[in-house]
Amino acid sequence: MTMQALYWDGNRLQVRRNYPVPRIAEKTAVVQVHVAGICSTDVQILQGYMGFQGVPGHEFVGTVSEGPPALVGKRVVGEINFACGNCARCQQGLGRHCPTRRVMGILNADGSFAQYVAIPVANLHLVPDSIADEEAVFTEPLAAVFEIVEQAPVHAATEVVVFGDGKLGLLCAQVLHTTGARVTLIGKHDAKLGIVRKLGVRTVLLSDWKTHQADMVVEATGSTAGLSVAMETVRPRGILVLKSTVARRHTLALAPLVIHEVTVIGSRCGPFSPALHALAQKQITVSPLIDKVYPLAEGVAAMRHARRRGALKVLLRNER
Repeated sequence: MTMQALYWDGNRLQVRRNYPVPRIAEKTAVVQVHVAGICSTDVQILQGYMGFQGVPGHEFVGTVSEGPPALVGKRVVGEINFACGNCARCQQGLGRHCPTRRVMGILNADGSFAQYVAIPVANLHLVPDSIADEEAVFTEPLAAVFEIVEQAPVHAATEVVVFGDGKLGLLCAQVLHTTGARVTLIGKHDAKLGIVRKLGVRTVLLSDWKTHQADMVVEATGSTAGLSVAMETVRPRGILVLKSTVARRHTLALAPLVIHEVTVIGSRCGPFSPALHALAQKQITVSPLIDKVYPLAEGVAAMRHARRRGALKVLLRNER
């Protein structure tokens, strides 16, 4: 059997209409994708990130078409790291850092920009009926944001500055705001800042920003320049959280991090349960973050849209 899929060969992105449907394997399910989301990492892949070739995409919601009988027909989202489950790191609960892991649409595993995707059963999470597909597709990036509060203490007295008014930055500002922390989102686009300003988050245009040191700084700009500004903003013995994955190399003077005894946290994937709970309880607003929905057949145009400066979330929909 074949399917339609968006394929990257390292040089060219194209829609293939006769791509092999993934086969079910032991402890693996096949999911019929309803909606997939394009994120900044997918854009970076087209610039050489991870040297990936295959079907990109790791944000999705769909229905299990093959797998354990109890799951077939159920609507699910899935964690992106395919771990071995046996090594020392996996036994410590660190499967996302398994040395032989595959990563959906990023490292040695086809992703969700297709009609079907194969994923370990252990990675699947059921989606409550109260969450629409267009909301559920945000589960993976939202989980990555919840990882921040898993990694570092955030409370009502914490002053937080988030740099970047893209998709990830807007989610970071919302999640951190729910903790009661004093959050400021810094960005270049007043219209995008307005999305969270309506929710009570303080926002400042980058052009109006006067450096003010904060307890925690989250870098979510997706740019090489963002880290330098973030480093200038974190206070001595403060916390700097790095969320961006950028294909290009950074050239930075790291001495200030030592001198000011700054704690630097790399923050990637996160827990799905709190993300799904937040979506089900409507604690996080995601609909205003959607720029446009394209059919999978127009995946190349969708990726082109996602690469535009200032673009928010672009979705791919499979007709069912």
